[in-house]
Amino acid sequence: MKEKNSKYCYSQHLPCSRHTLEDKELLEKFAQPESRNMAFNQLVRKYQEKIYWHIRKMVIDHDDADDLTQDVFLKVWKNLDNFRQDSQLYTWVYRIATNECLSFLSSKKRKFFLPLNDVTAELMEKVESSPELAGDEVQQKLQKAILRLPDKQRLVFNMKYFDEMKYEEMSDILGTSVGALKASYHIAVKKIEEFLKED
Repeated sequence: MKEKNSKYCYSQHLPCSRHTLEDKELLEKFAQPESRNMAFNQLVRKYQEKIYWHIRKMVIDHDDADDLTQDVFLKVWKNLDNFRQDSQLYTWVYRIATNECLSFLSSKKRKFFLPLNDVTAELMEKVESSPELAGDEVQQKLQKAILRLPDKQRLVFNMKYFDEMKYEEMSDILGTSVGALKASYHIAVKKIEEFLKED
């Protein structure tokens, strides 16, 4: 799959569609053998771009984000029959993507026995070499400041600042109280401001 601007679906095989089904209808059609594949393809079209960029902002590298996005939708395919609908479909998909991100970053540190600083430095280099993420000089400084946050705090900041999620939605995805998320976000903002002043 080719890397593309965030305004477009990143997959060549599944072009963006404005005529996607509502989640309830998707789930109903997925439950029927004759329309299962069509429903799943619609689901992927509907959420792949958001999920890709949610992951990409955490792992930075396009190939890693692409692989993880495919892993996420493979898990969605395998587990959608067991989705109880006690939460919204997109929060459930985001939860899977978030867990994949955190597991990937954690295993990367363990695999190479890398201290946090080394992983952060590696990700910063990738930001510099990626025009989609780096942007102008100000945006690049912001990205580097965000990378210095702990993974979970970075996740909270990205979801609130970039994805403009409500705290209640974030709470459903992360399994953390709204109060704790607000505190985490404000701490992250203060740290980023301090990092930017240092630069």
